[in-house]
Amino acid sequence: MSRLDSAIRRLQAQRACLDWAMAEIAGQSGPVLELGLGNGRSYDHLRHNLPGREIFVCERKVAAHPDCIPDDRHLLLGDFTDTLPGALSRLGARAVLAHCDIGSGDSALTAALATFVGPALAPLLATGAVVAADQALDIPGCRAVALPPGVAAGRYHLYRNSPK
Repeated sequence: MSRLDSAIRRLQAQRACLDWAMAEIAGQSGPVLELGLGNGRSYDHLRHNLPGREIFVCERKVAAHPDCIPDDRHLLLGDFTDTLPGALSRLGARAVLAHCDIGSGDSALTAALATFVGPALAPLLATGAVVAADQALDIPGCRAVALPPGVAAGRYHLYRNSPK
């Protein structure tokens, strides 16, 4: 498969999972958490489809399209290891949806980041929250849920926070 075809399939999977997740939280109040702004496409998709919902973004270094950068109140700037542990005070409430787009071209770095993000994300999630992620995560209290039709296993990951 070409890199172009792979990117298209990844973005289609991302959109399908985000659309499913947004439908799942439709009746719940609470903020959304975006880990990894990148160029701002998924953030823009979330804010377009969730008008009026607070969306907080964690990003190490902003390099997004200027129209896709959150305001300073909703941007947690810095390394995830610094921003996630204290993020609940910024969110004001536990998130009902978290989108984690944390993969990079460095597989070892991505694996280490995923190992950190899973446990760090758990205290930020409301009961019943949905997590959509480009990497497999081990999030305490969360269970994997089925992917939407057309999304290949391993292409994207969905979880629901259902602590005992």
